[in-house]
Amino acid sequence: MCGIVGYVGAEEAAPLLLNGLRRLEYRGYDSAGLAVHTGSGLRLRKCAGRVDDLADRLAEAPLSGTTGIAHTRWATHGAPTRANAHPLTGDRGEVVLVHNGVIENCDALRTKLSELGHRFTSETDTEVVAHLIEEAFDGNLERAVAASLTQVEGTLGLAVMSVHDPARIVVARRGAPLLLGIGETDEEATWVASDVAAVLEHTRDIVYLEDDEMAVLTASGHRIVDLGRDRGHIGWEPVTKEIRRVDWDLEKIEKAGYPHFMLREIHEQPNTVRDAMRGRLLAEEGTARLGGLDEFRPEIDAAERIVLTGCGTSWHAALVGEYLIEALARLPVEVEYASEFRYRNPILAPGTVVGGISQSGETADTLAAVREAGRLGAPTFGIVNVVGSTIARETRAGIYTHAGPEIGVASTKAFLAQVVSLALLGLMIARRRGMSREEGRAFVRALDGLPALIEEVLATEDHIRRVAEEFAPARNFLYLGRGPNFPIALEGALKLKEISYIHAEGYPAAEMKHGPIALIDEDMPVVFMAPRGAVYPKVLVNIEEVKTRGGRVIALVNRRETDLARKVDHLIPVPATVPLLQPIVNVVPLQLLAYHIAVLRGCDVDRPRNLAKTVTVE
Repeated sequence: MCGIVGYVGAEEAAPLLLNGLRRLEYRGYDSAGLAVHTGSGLRLRKCAGRVDDLADRLAEAPLSGTTGIAHTRWATHGAPTRANAHPLTGDRGEVVLVHNGVIENCDALRTKLSELGHRFTSETDTEVVAHLIEEAFDGNLERAVAASLTQVEGTLGLAVMSVHDPARIVVARRGAPLLLGIGETDEEATWVASDVAAVLEHTRDIVYLEDDEMAVLTASGHRIVDLGRDRGHIGWEPVTKEIRRVDWDLEKIEKAGYPHFMLREIHEQPNTVRDAMRGRLLAEEGTARLGGLDEFRPEIDAAERIVLTGCGTSWHAALVGEYLIEALARLPVEVEYASEFRYRNPILAPGTVVGGISQSGETADTLAAVREAGRLGAPTFGIVNVVGSTIARETRAGIYTHAGPEIGVASTKAFLAQVVSLALLGLMIARRRGMSREEGRAFVRALDGLPALIEEVLATEDHIRRVAEEFAPARNFLYLGRGPNFPIALEGALKLKEISYIHAEGYPAAEMKHGPIALIDEDMPVVFMAPRGAVYPKVLVNIEEVKTRGGRVIALVNRRETDLARKVDHLIPVPATVPLLQPIVNVVPLQLLAYHIAVLRGCDVDRPRNLAKTVTVE
């Protein structure tokens, strides 16, 4: 996983590439580097560490040239060292490249190339591609790249430059996201990037590459060919691609006065929920309109089972969606880890519809799961945040969550947008399967009231910060919830472990007595989801069990709750809504709790160690 940005144009490349890397650093930040064609040759600057460290190296030793490629890395093969940082070259220094993905047959290729006399200087899988291209290079970079890729197994987003051509970049995609930025009419320039954030400052005209497509970039334009059909041939017929206009504002990917992107994104959530519902709630009819599913209606109407699949936070959103859809529509839903789905020979009987959930729309495991479902004949749909992403393009239909760019690695607003989208889906299906109009109207009213309730929660941030001050030194946490709040216990624990590095686990509250109760003592804080509802008395019993064993309890309760005030150490009050939507409100204070604990512990909450925003490797 990494960030890639490349530029060919008339301006100095190095400062443009450096700025692009800063916007991509959330995708990987173990090491960074860039290469520029200076006119007399290819020159590299690389370092272990972050983009600021690379900027320091460039200040000491500037590079001048108008064509370059750059990379920020999240290590898969080899430690985060300067030698393993991208860009990488072959023996002869004729080509230089950056790569996103994993070369699965790198060991076999390394052995083969070593026998041909190649000598390797890094531990990376990527370096074998540089050697392959040099081995095939006969003066034509396009042909060498295409020939090399016939030998490569795995995933890649690739950008390559040749010492012999100072104004050309060749790029290719197979399984890892890659896009082209097309210069405005008054600026001759072409960009390549793994994420639109890297180029948005310079252009909003974007071309998304598909798998097995290769593009040649020059300042005056680009040419795309389909390697799947024409692999190994020179003089390919160009592939015509749609240019998409991206309407994200650059301001939306800045901090806007907040100390961290994560905190800004937490506070954006009232508007996130509004945006996810905008134009989709039909109050009079008591239903939801999801335009991206219009042509998918027959499959949904005929569905006997829905399988939702995702990873991490998206998997938790799917679990909430399971409760929502089953309760509203009485349609069976199963939730699968995307990373396991295709390896267990899934049974997808006729009538099964599969939905893949991914913030980026590029998550490798989720993409593989929906592809496997499609291969097995199941209709597929996506729930994604990025227009034009691979999952959006490769599924039959979908729902865009409209969360806008999310920069903090630990997902917050994208999670809420996913859950709201699943609530809209559940409502739409339910109304088509017998839910009355009045029931639908009541649910629409509850959905419409969510943004105001989230604003009420955000107003209690000072209280949550004080709770965080007491528990920041803890080494372990337990989060407990029941029903649709059980996935929120999982998500609250995940947020804490992701950004504070405190070990935390989420469990169904009733399961505590079947094992985790052995861990309870004064050093194990326990966070309970305890809103009023059918199982509230049962949760009270679980709280008593923890307090009896000396545990410290933080209870998330409905506002003006008094029964628990003397029984727990801290109350975090939240406004009440209908039980099925309570998880959307309850997750917000858990995000704030994790955030403030992490800040108090001195952690880098936007770029937690070992994590990357878009996981494009298996």
